[in-house]
Amino acid sequence: MSNHRRILIVGGGHVGLYAALRLQRKLHGEIRRGEVALTLIDPQSYMTYQPFLPEAAAGNVEPRHVVVPLRRVLHRVRILNGAVNRIDHARHRLQYESPAGEENEIGYDVLVYCPGSVTRLFPIPGLAECGIGFKSVEEAISLRNHVLGQLDVADSTQDPEARRRALNFVFVGAGFSGVEALAELEDMARDACRYYPTIEPSDMRWTLIEATDRILPEVGPEMGRWALERLRERGIDVRLKTTLKSAENKHLVLSDGTEFDADTLVWTAGVRPHPLNQETDLPLDDKGRVKTTPYLTVEGLDDAFAAGDTAAVPDLTKPGEFTAPNAQHAVRQAHRLADNVAAQLRRRSMRVYRHAYAGSVASLGLHDGVANVYGLKVKGLPAWVMHRGYHLMRVPSFNRKTRVVADWTLQFFFRREAVSLGALQHPRRAFEYAAHPPRKERGQIPPQGQQPQDQTSSQGRQPQDQKAQGQKAQDQKAQGQKAQDQKAQGQKAQDQQAGRPAGVKR
Repeated sequence: MSNHRRILIVGGGHVGLYAALRLQRKLHGEIRRGEVALTLIDPQSYMTYQPFLPEAAAGNVEPRHVVVPLRRVLHRVRILNGAVNRIDHARHRLQYESPAGEENEIGYDVLVYCPGSVTRLFPIPGLAECGIGFKSVEEAISLRNHVLGQLDVADSTQDPEARRRALNFVFVGAGFSGVEALAELEDMARDACRYYPTIEPSDMRWTLIEATDRILPEVGPEMGRWALERLRERGIDVRLKTTLKSAENKHLVLSDGTEFDADTLVWTAGVRPHPLNQETDLPLDDKGRVKTTPYLTVEGLDDAFAAGDTAAVPDLTKPGEFTAPNAQHAVRQAHRLADNVAAQLRRRSMRVYRHAYAGSVASLGLHDGVANVYGLKVKGLPAWVMHRGYHLMRVPSFNRKTRVVADWTLQFFFRREAVSLGALQHPRRAFEYAAHPPRKERGQIPPQGQQPQDQTSSQGRQPQDQKAQGQKAQDQKAQGQKAQDQKAQGQKAQDQQAGRPAGVKR
C-alpha cells in the first residue's frame, strides 16, 4: 500500500454510515499511522434511520432518537457538510458547496459513491405545490404537526367545507413508506380525538391510493391481502388500480372519476436515483443508476465503489436482476463494500456481494403489524413485536438503541403526546410581530403563537380606559380656559392704554 491513501465517501445514509463505521474499525492501524485518511461528505451532519420515521411521526419515538450524529460515531472520519455539485473521477476531484455558500474542491484516491435516492415525482398538476414526501425526519415531523394542526382547524372552524377539507388525509403509494406512515398517523389521530369534543374518529377520512392491484408487495400476496383487509376494517379507504390525476388548489381528481378537496396529500410512490448521478463521469444504466459489478466496484474502474439505492447492483441469487432499493440490502452491501475497499488497499482478493432476501416486516400502527420472514408468515401483535425487535437491532449505536427502548418503555405508563408544534416552521413570526406590530384594528387577532399585548381582561381595562379619556377631556378644557384668560388679559391692557374702562367694547 502507498504511503497515503485518501478515501472519500459521498453520502451519509445507510450505506455511507455503515461503510464508514466498518472502515474506521478495519483500517484502524492504517489510520493511526497516517497511511489512510477517511472523509465523508453529506449535506446533513446526521444519518436518518428511515424505518423508524413512521413511529417518529406518530409520537412513539423521539425524533432525535431516529437520527445518528455522524461526528459522534465516526470519530476517525473527517466529516464535511456540503452539497456535492460535480464529481470528475478522471481527475479524482469533487466540487461541493459549503453551508456558507462557498464553492470548494477536494481530491481523493478512492471513491465510495452512495448518495442514496430522492422521491420520484410524476408531472401531476398541483402535486409539487401541495404534496409532501416521507423520506426525511423533517418531513415526518412536519407531517405529524400538520395532521394534529388539522384536527385543531376542524375543531375550531364553523365552516363545514373547511372542516371537511381538514379531516381529509390522502396518501399515494402503498409500499412500506405509504402504508406504515398512514397506519401510524391514523392510529395517532384516532387516539388524539379524545381531546377534541367535536371530532369523532369516524369524521376523519383516510384514503390510500395505489396504482397496482395490491399493497405491500414485499410481504407477499397472502400477507398483503391480510394487511389490506385490516386497513379497511379500520375504515381506511384503500383504492387499488387508481392513480392521482390532478391536485391543483388542493382539489384532488382520481382516475376512477372521484373528486374531492383535501388539505393533506402525502406522496410515497417510490424513489429514483439521486440527481447527482448525472453530474458525474461514472457509467450509468438506462434508469440512471451507477453500473456496478458483483464486487461493488463501479464498472470499468478499480478505485471507485458504489452501493445502495443509487447503484445497479447485480442480484446473484436472481440472475439477470438487480437488488431492491431497501435498507436490508443497503446495510449488507455497506459491509461488503467496506471489506472490499480494505482488501484492495491491502492487495488482497475481494469477495462478491450475495444475499438472498430474508423477507420483510411492516407496522400497521400500535400493536399491529404483518411479517413474512424466511417463509414464516406472522400477523397482528407478534408481527408488530418482530418489527420493533428487528429494527432495534439494526439501528446504529448502542446509544440510539437505548434511547429508543426508553421511548417505548414510557408508552406503558403515559399516553403519547398529541400536540401540534406547527409554529416551529415559522420560529421568527412572534419576534417579527413584536418588532413591527401592525396597527391594531377592531377585531384584529395577533399571529398564531403571539399573545395580545397586555393580556389582562377587557373588563379590567375598561375603567382604566374611561379614566384616561376623562383626564384627557379635563386637560383639554383647562387648556381652553387658559387661552381665554390670556386673551382677556391682552384686551384689558389695550383698554388701559386707550383710557377706556376695563371690559368696555370699542
